[in-house]
Amino acid sequence: MYDFTKRFGLKEHGTTVKQELSAGTVAFLTSVYIVAINASILADAGVPLTGAALATIVTSVMGCILMGLWSNTPIVLIPGMGINAMFTYTFVQNSGLSWQEALGVVFVAGLLFMAIAFTKLADLLTKAIPNNLKYGVTAGIGLFLAFIGLQKGGLIQSNPETFVQLAPLLEPLPLATLLTLLIAVFLFVRNIPGHFLWAVIAGIGIGTFLDVPLSGEIMNVGLGDAAAVFGQFSFSPLLTVTFWTSVFALTMVLTFENIGLISGYTNTLNQPGKAKRALQANAVSAASAGFFGTSPTVSTAETAAGIAAGGRTGLSAVVTGLLFALALILLPFLSYIPDSAIAPILLIVGGLMLKDITQISFDSMAGWFPAYLIVAGIPLTHSIADGIAIGFAFYPIIHLMSGKKKEVSKTMYVVGCLFLIHLIFTALS
Repeated sequence: MYDFTKRFGLKEHGTTVKQELSAGTVAFLTSVYIVAINASILADAGVPLTGAALATIVTSVMGCILMGLWSNTPIVLIPGMGINAMFTYTFVQNSGLSWQEALGVVFVAGLLFMAIAFTKLADLLTKAIPNNLKYGVTAGIGLFLAFIGLQKGGLIQSNPETFVQLAPLLEPLPLATLLTLLIAVFLFVRNIPGHFLWAVIAGIGIGTFLDVPLSGEIMNVGLGDAAAVFGQFSFSPLLTVTFWTSVFALTMVLTFENIGLISGYTNTLNQPGKAKRALQANAVSAASAGFFGTSPTVSTAETAAGIAAGGRTGLSAVVTGLLFALALILLPFLSYIPDSAIAPILLIVGGLMLKDITQISFDSMAGWFPAYLIVAGIPLTHSIADGIAIGFAFYPIIHLMSGKKKEVSKTMYVVGCLFLIHLIFTALS
């Protein structure tokens, strides 16, 4: 019989097999909603719905097991909210890449992320990039998710004169969204295990009752057809500026977001020495996502639920990964999920990410103004890459203008110049 106690050092970490199994199950129930949410967002980019769901499941299974075995931490790896929006609404809809080409961006960015994670570059970038900019990126993506949620849920609609306006709220789609949102918020504030999953299920019921139109046709898609997304990445735009600016932006987001999350989790566990291997596992998983057919995996916020439930070792993450394999039974039902069941989750997650705006220091305009440009730029340009570029490019410029050039690291000057080039080419294209 396999000795889990010895393999994962359960006694040394003050835990048991039962406790790890329980924590892994809680983490799964908290994060399994990503199968439906991620598939829905990727479908907006043209990725086959069932194929996107299958890719989400496979990357989650592989990512969690890899994290558990390589770093021996209970950190959960699933496709990240915000980054999936970057994939669909920035790379595909805004920059004009096909979903196959966007997968190529994911794969190359994942390789660069691996180069950072397995070398000293991770520490160099962490020290070079100001915290204000990191917090600004997270908050800006949060606002972007909220905007997408409002649109997807039918709560706002386009208006040529005012940009957007409030939609008729008694129509089936917005009414179903509002009712589902109320349930989702209730479950969340009550801290019900698996709150997002239950909210989606409730949203399906409400949508069916109110006869909300489904996002796609009901189809019986086999796993063979769904597997068509595997290995479909394309490098046809490899020599274009759009491809490499997208790769650069995604690499930066992956690096900063995951370094922050992993550092927080390993410190909470009093296991800071495991952060390096956890980041390496994260990077390998992110690169594999480009092959499997989905947006990159991240060290998700739902990890906190597993830790709170007693998860202390990689056994918890392995359990979560194995349970994700059971999500395959959800595939035939994905077409039945209306946008009104998805939108409330986007709104809540967006709000959680927006909380990082409170971490921005307003002591110096040279520090907070570039962060403000990121927070405002991401949703208003409808592009995470462009919003980040505006803030990162402006950071060294405003420090030079204010006579504080020595406060900016050489690395940050290089990063700022690269993003400035991105903006120039974007303006000329």
